[in-house]
Amino acid sequence: MARSPQGKSDQLLTACAWGVHLYTALGAAFGLLAIHYADVGRFRASFLAMAATIIIDSSDGTLARAVRIRERVPGIDGALLDNIVDYLTFVIVPMVFVMRAGMVPAGWAGLGVVSLVAIASAYQFSQTAAKTPDHYYTGFPSYWNIAVFYLYYGRLGPTANATVLIALAVMVFVPIRYIYPSRTVTLRPLTIAYGIFWGAVTIPMVLALPSFHPILLYLSLSYVAYYFAVSLLLNARNPVARAGQDGPPSI
Repeated sequence: MARSPQGKSDQLLTACAWGVHLYTALGAAFGLLAIHYADVGRFRASFLAMAATIIIDSSDGTLARAVRIRERVPGIDGALLDNIVDYLTFVIVPMVFVMRAGMVPAGWAGLGVVSLVAIASAYQFSQTAAKTPDHYYTGFPSYWNIAVFYLYYGRLGPTANATVLIALAVMVFVPIRYIYPSRTVTLRPLTIAYGIFWGAVTIPMVLALPSFHPILLYLSLSYVAYYFAVSLLLNARNPVARAGQDGPPSI
C-alpha cells in the first residue's frame, strides 16, 4: 500500500529533525578542529572554526523549533546535547586557545585563570533554570570565545588578559540578566539585525588576521556595547529581575 502524502511528510520532517541534531553535534567537531589549529599555532584558522560553532549555535535552535524536534525525536534530549557542545566550544576551546597562544601568564598562574573560567562556566551550565521563562540569561553568559577573540585582537598582555577573564568569571555569579539575542522579545528585530551586522563586520576581522583594522574593531565592538547597554537598561527597568528572582546564574 502506498504511503499517504501526510505519512511521507511526517517521515521527511522526522529526518529533518535528526538532521538538526546532527547539525548541533557538528559544532563539537568544529570545536576539536579549533583546538587542533590552536595547538599547531594556526590561530586564524582556529578562530574561523570557532566562528563556525557560533553560527551553528545561533541557528540550530530556530531549526529545531521549526521541525518541532521534541515531538519527532523524543528519545534525544536536544537541550542536553546543545549544552554539551556549547560547554566544549564556548568554554573549553577558547581556554585551550588562550594557553596555546600565550595569552595568560605562564605556568600555574595561567592554568589557575583558565580553570576558574572552566569551573564558573560548569556551575553556570549545570543550573536547573537554564534560562529565564522570558528568555534571558542570568549572570554573564559563556561567550568566552568572543571575549578571547577581542582580547587576542586587541593584543593585550597576559596580565591584562587574565584580569579581564577573572572579572568575567566573577560576573557569572552576579545576578544580572542578559538578553538572549534570538529570543528576548524586547528589541528583538533590532538585536537580530545588529547581530547580523556584527557578524558581517567581525568575520572580515578574523579573515584579515594578523592584520589589525581599528575601524572594523570599533564597528564590531559597537554591538557588544549595545548588548551590555540594553541588558543593563532592562535590568534597571525591572527591579525583580535585577534582584535575580528569575533563577540562579545559568547559561
